[in-house]
Amino acid sequence: MILDGQLPESIAAAASALRSGALLGLPTETVYGLAADAASDAAVAQIFAAKGRPSDHPLIVHVAGAAGIAHFASAVPPFAQALVDAFWPGPLTLILPRRPDMATAATGGQDSVGLRCPDHPVALAVLRACASDDGTLPGLPVLGVAAPSANRFGRVSPTTARHVQDEFGDALLVLDGGPCGVGIESTIIDCTRGVPVLLRPGAITREQVAAACGIAPLSKEELPTHTPRASGTLEAHYAPAARVRLMDARALQAGLDVLGADAAHLAVYARTPLRTASSRVVQRRMPDDAAATAQQLFAALRGFDDAGVKLIWIETPPDTPDWEGVRDRLQRASAAG
Repeated sequence: MILDGQLPESIAAAASALRSGALLGLPTETVYGLAADAASDAAVAQIFAAKGRPSDHPLIVHVAGAAGIAHFASAVPPFAQALVDAFWPGPLTLILPRRPDMATAATGGQDSVGLRCPDHPVALAVLRACASDDGTLPGLPVLGVAAPSANRFGRVSPTTARHVQDEFGDALLVLDGGPCGVGIESTIIDCTRGVPVLLRPGAITREQVAAACGIAPLSKEELPTHTPRASGTLEAHYAPAARVRLMDARALQAGLDVLGADAAHLAVYARTPLRTASSRVVQRRMPDDAAATAQQLFAALRGFDDAGVKLIWIETPPDTPDWEGVRDRLQRASAAG
């Protein structure tokens, strides 16, 4: 069931569901999440079951603000605090040492926890309502919700309420907060090893992280020992049903020329204008801007699946820092083919 996230009664219903141990489709600025009380192992187990996700693959915990960190994390290094000050609320997840008594199931049993504060008015309203202790809602306050992307494990993330309903049906309560403004999952920075380590790129770039905390983040390959498991870091992920292939513009055009008028069951997503002799090729232009591409990327992949194509040819994004998040998602999507 989809409820209008702008209505106070919808926020109250969503908060009541979470406090009662149920699941919720929650809009954020990145993607829609499948949310549950992060402190309840039973509630979190429902997320893993619904998604078909391995229980040792950790979830990100969403909190209403920086004050929520102390409930789940045992320490916050100064550079991590600088990142909180610069980017929260926003699309940045920090991996911090976990309090041993908190969120065991949500973290896949690790001694670290991924925390972020979403920059979305509906998500923040739900988180604040969940944490309220004013006696108006049933159950105990919920001080953080685990909320991985609201899709089957390894598949394309949802960026609208309808996408979530398509994945899980009418039985799941989903708050409609409109299309996601960022469109790809948060940047993840590991803060447990004395220096920032980039585990997953996103809308917040390496350069922005370095400018905010004064330390250039390392890549996980530069500091490979004891790397925490984190959401969205498997080699194959974010995959549509159709097979994805990345190519440069010249290879794309050559492939279309070879197929000619016989091309079918094919979608092309490219910045460069391309010619095709077949009216059966589904073409969509990729924006020249990385942020605009990120915002529409998952909806575009879902749209190609809806069109019934078997192959999706995508022009490889530029190898520049602003495109790193989009490149990461597309490389993982193509690895699943």
